[in-house]
Formats: sequence, structure tokens, C-alpha cells
Amino acid sequence: MSLQLGTIAPNFEALTTMGTFDFHDWKDNQWAIFFSHPADYTPVCTTELGMASKMAEKFARKNCKFIALSVDGLESHKGWINDIESTQNTKMNLPIVADEGAKVANLYGMIHPKADDKLTVRSVFFIDPTHKIRATLTYPPATGRNFDELYRVLEALQLTDQKSVATPANWKSGDDVVIVPSLKDEALLKAKFPKGFEVLTPYLRITPQPDLD
Repeated sequence: MSLQLGTIAPNFEALTTMGTFDFHDWKDNQWAIFFSHPADYTPVCTTELGMASKMAEKFARKNCKFIALSVDGLESHKGWINDIESTQNTKMNLPIVADEGAKVANLYGMIHPKADDKLTVRSVFFIDPTHKIRATLTYPPATGRNFDELYRVLEALQLTDQKSVATPANWKSGDDVVIVPSLKDEALLKAKFPKGFEVLTPYLRITPQPDLD
């Protein structure tokens, strides 16, 4: 059964390219994006890990770090990192879990047998500081992920947690947002949204993004 939103991300002991650690301990009250790769030495994965490394500092400013997984061994990972660094012009700065027995991949439902019974699909799990799964994305093995979109999702999740708003279609940071329908008290609305808001319908109320000056 696939992992559902709001459930605790399963913990595991990880053998990785940056040492062995307990996953929940490694997260250390931060956000994490846990994403899988079908195999080492594959072209799309090479570009993805290069991009994750390049953007890791930007995600870190949002209290979030990356951890990747491939169902290959540690020595294979280490050799692959040389290719990633040389072809993508970056220095690898995130751990890759060595999962030869697919134990972690199966724990997270990363293998979809009707797509391929041996290789992981391109799963993405957004895991919050309390270890809850807050969002998931799944791509087929041949389709690379958009890391700007991963960043946008992280921004939206954090904004919703902090400000009682939701993000509309195609939202990006700086755009107007919508007030969550559960917030109805007029005095509270005026206090929380001093920039004002526009009522399009009783359930659709538009306001400027509240965490911006």
C-alpha cells in the first residue's frame, strides 16, 4: 500500500555515500526531500543529482535537505558520483542511499511492478520536521523532475503552515494566495490579513501573500 499524506515517513538505517545513519536522526527536525532513482549510471538521474547538488543551498535556506536512493551498491554510487561531478559541473553534497536489496525502496513503495519489477520509479517525498509525509510526486523512469517545481511545492507547504492560506493554480512566490475556507471570523480575518482581501465567493477570498513586506 502506498504511503499516504499525513502519515509518519518510515524510519530506516541508511548506508549512504555520506556514512551510515538513522534517517529520522539525520533529518534532525528539518524538512527533507527523499527521491529515488531507477539505477546508477543512467542519464536522467545524472542530471537530476547534479541539479539537486546545485540547488541544495537554496533548499537549505528553507530548512530542507535532499536524500536520494538508488537500488545499487555503495561502490557503484561512489563511481557514479565522479561522473555526476564531472559532467554536471558540481560537487555532490547530498547522500545517496545504497539499497541493493531494495529494502528501503519497498518500504516506501518506490517500485511499481507494472512499470518495472526491479527498478524504482522517480518517487519524491516531502517530509516535514515532525517526519510527516506532506506531499508526494511520482514520475516514470524516463521523465526527469523539475527542481524549480519541487522548490515551489516546498514554499507552498511552508506558507500554508505559517499563514492560514492556500496557493492557487500556477502560484509562485509573490503571487496572491487564497484564505483557507475554515477561517471565517471577520475580526480574525482583518487581524491576520492587514493588506486586505477580495471576496469573489464566500469560499474564494484572495489576499496578497502575507509573509512579504
